[in-house]
Amino acid sequence: MIQQRDITVYGALWCPDCRRSKQFLAEHRIPYRWVDIEQEPAAQDTVRRLNRGRQIIPTIVFGDGGPILAEPSNAELAARLDINPRASRSHYDLIIVGAGPAGLTAAIYAAREGMDTLIIERGGVGGQAGSTERIDNYPGFAQGITGADLADNMREQAERFGVEFLVAQTVACVYPGPDSAGVRTITTETGQQYRAPALLLTPGTRYRRLNVPGEDDFIGAGVHFCATCDGPFYAGKETLVVGGGNSGVEEGLFLTRFASRVTVLEVGDRLRASQVLQDTAAAHPQMDIRLNTTVREFRGNGKLDSVLVEDVRTGEQDVLRPAGVFVFIGLDPNTAFLSDVVELDQRGFIVTGSGPDSLPMETSRHGIFAAGDARAGSTKQVAAAVGEGAAALIGIRAHMEDEIPNRGYPGD
Repeated sequence: MIQQRDITVYGALWCPDCRRSKQFLAEHRIPYRWVDIEQEPAAQDTVRRLNRGRQIIPTIVFGDGGPILAEPSNAELAARLDINPRASRSHYDLIIVGAGPAGLTAAIYAAREGMDTLIIERGGVGGQAGSTERIDNYPGFAQGITGADLADNMREQAERFGVEFLVAQTVACVYPGPDSAGVRTITTETGQQYRAPALLLTPGTRYRRLNVPGEDDFIGAGVHFCATCDGPFYAGKETLVVGGGNSGVEEGLFLTRFASRVTVLEVGDRLRASQVLQDTAAAHPQMDIRLNTTVREFRGNGKLDSVLVEDVRTGEQDVLRPAGVFVFIGLDPNTAFLSDVVELDQRGFIVTGSGPDSLPMETSRHGIFAAGDARAGSTKQVAAAVGEGAAALIGIRAHMEDEIPNRGYPGD
């Protein structure tokens, strides 16, 4: 596991590198203290002192007394946190891209089958499920479980069976092969290459954006996509949630722990969340629901000042002034690196089972499988992702038996 230290990040809300470093720490569930140098003038003197007179942000200070980092890349930050930048070897039986519930489940099954398994994950183990405040509908946890705890438990279980993790590494390209040795090759952004006779793609999804004027300007400076990560910054303030599905209402309810008021905007004439969530939100004294409303523009100077919204029925516009906005309007797959590798549908999700002889969860490329939220037709639920990971491993096992008939597994 990543060793955690007392970490302080000095920066400003408008700084894109500050937002990137904060996101990196949040994805890896590493606690940190945020100091906005524009809100705390004395902190500017601290930054200049730490950087020999230069005001460089983000400046990241570690409680172990070791070297500070000024404007670090993700790779530099990973190295400072003892996150191994490369795997222990170059060849495995199975390589899994993505450490969400689908990838973790497949890894556990594979390792128990005796397959040498490597998981490559660009962010934190657990994917979006790992950053979810609470999961109440996963079987076996009567009182619910935090996403972080579920992810940690699954990782511990995988490591117990010998699964190797390579985190904070982005896959740059996939050579689908197979080559003369029957293997497929993955190359990371650092240039490291890893090979295996079977690949499982579980890259997950990212939150969709509104694509309205001002959104890009205020990401991290008033516009957010993770209430768990950024909600505490809005203690005692009013916030706005865009999106009335399960994610929007769940995150809105979480925000009530900090915000004085949470308003949920839904473009439709009713919330799309489950009835239980709708009833909970309607009864909550800190929550308001505003239907038939969409965002037209984010406004401000350096940080968010106001939000222009419009009633989609009447065209009437209104200006709201929340301290922060959290956007939950759907998901897009993290599949840009796969555009020339496997078949994708019109929205970029990975197509499986398209061939007459396809194995379970196999893509258009023999020996390459997919599962989880980035797979076309998936239901975007943790329990479903776990099931898909197990199903994918059944197909992978059949593939391995065909390709390497004498390999043998403990289950044989």
